[in-house]
Amino acid sequence: MNTELVPIKLDKITQTRSYSMLVLKAKNASRFAIYADPQVGRVIQMYLTGALKERPLTHDLISNLFKGLDVKFKQVVINDMKDTIYFAKLFVEQQIGEITKIIEIDARPSDCLAFALLNNVPLYCTSSLLSKTVPITED
Repeated sequence: MNTELVPIKLDKITQTRSYSMLVLKAKNASRFAIYADPQVGRVIQMYLTGALKERPLTHDLISNLFKGLDVKFKQVVINDMKDTIYFAKLFVEQQIGEITKIIEIDARPSDCLAFALLNNVPLYCTSSLLSKTVPITED
């Protein structure tokens, strides 16, 4: 199984009342969509546009907790798909004395994308998963 990491980025968000479509684009121009809860899509749009929030949102709270515990966001990897449901890992780093621990956290890709945008960390997809996605062509 090829586990090479391919850099990806958010290409487009489409919102409806019942879902958000997050179109991701790989370096080789392959595009695929992940569907998410519309609320998470709105949060991602807020992070993209720099919209002001009156109070911290859930992703802000978790990011602030991690920062307070000196845990650094390192990267996001979308790594699997089962029955059209995508899976992702959020990688964080924690320094305990002279020991550096890398922790993998299983999370929804949409939440991982929000954390990646909020914390300016790279977003990847495994090449084996990319070969299984349903490509999206230009509209």
